[in-house]
Amino acid sequence: MRYSYEDLAGMIDHSLLHPTMTDRDLEAGCCLAAQYRVASVCIKPYAVKKAAELLQGTGVKVGTVVGFPHGGNTTECKRYETEVACRDGATEIDMVINLGKALSGDWEYVEQDIRAVVVEAHRHGAIVKVIFENDFLPTDELKVRLCQICERAEAEFVKTSTGYGFVKGADGKYTYQGATEHDLRLMRANCSPKVQVKAAGGVRDLDALIQVRDLGGTRCGATATATMLEEYKKRAATGAFGAGSSSLGTGGY
Repeated sequence: MRYSYEDLAGMIDHSLLHPTMTDRDLEAGCCLAAQYRVASVCIKPYAVKKAAELLQGTGVKVGTVVGFPHGGNTTECKRYETEVACRDGATEIDMVINLGKALSGDWEYVEQDIRAVVVEAHRHGAIVKVIFENDFLPTDELKVRLCQICERAEAEFVKTSTGYGFVKGADGKYTYQGATEHDLRLMRANCSPKVQVKAAGGVRDLDALIQVRDLGGTRCGATATATMLEEYKKRAATGAFGAGSSSLGTGGY
C-alpha cells in the first residue's frame, strides 16, 4: 500500500454539517474524529466552542464554515463570522464564494470577498479553504479564474464543493456530483504548490479517498470516515491492497 493509515486519516475533515445534527450527534462525531485521528472536524459555527472543548488535546483541529452553503452573505458578515469562529476556537475556515458574483463576472467583488475572510482568519492564525461549489459553475474557465483569485488572496486551499449544492433540473429533480476527477485535476493544475486542494461531496469509500490523494488532493471532507478507515484496517490486516473500484465521478463539461 503506497499510503499509510496516517497519510489517509490525515486527509479527512470529518463533516458534521447535516441540517438535522443534534448536540448528541456533535459529541459522537467529535469522539469518532478523535478515535480515528483525522485532520479535523468541519462543523456549524454555533458548535465551534463545544467542539474545541471536546477535542482539546486530541490533535484534531476544529474547522467551521462561513457563508455556508450558498455564499450569499455580505462580505462584512463573512468577515465577522470568521472573527467569531476563530475567537471560539476554530483554526480552519471553509468559506463559500459569492456564486452569483462569480457567474456575473464581477471578479473584483469575488476577490475582495475572499480576501476579507483570509485577512481576518490569518489575523487569528487560522487557515482558509475557499469553496467553489463546482456543480453551479458551467465552465472550466470559471474554475481556473477562481484558482487564480484564491492564490492572489493567499488562501491555503481551494475546495470543490460544500456537499450541499443540489442543482434543480428542468424536470424539478435535484442532482449533485460534488468532487469529480475532472475538477480535482483542473484545480491542482491551476494552483501553485503553495495552494492545496480539498475534495468534498461524493467521496464515500476508501478507493475514492485514495483517488483524491492520487490526484493531488490533500484534504477531503467526508461523513463516511469510519467506513473508509475501517476498510483500510481490514485491507492492511489481510494484505488485500489491490486496485479497487473508485466511486469518484469523472465530471467535466
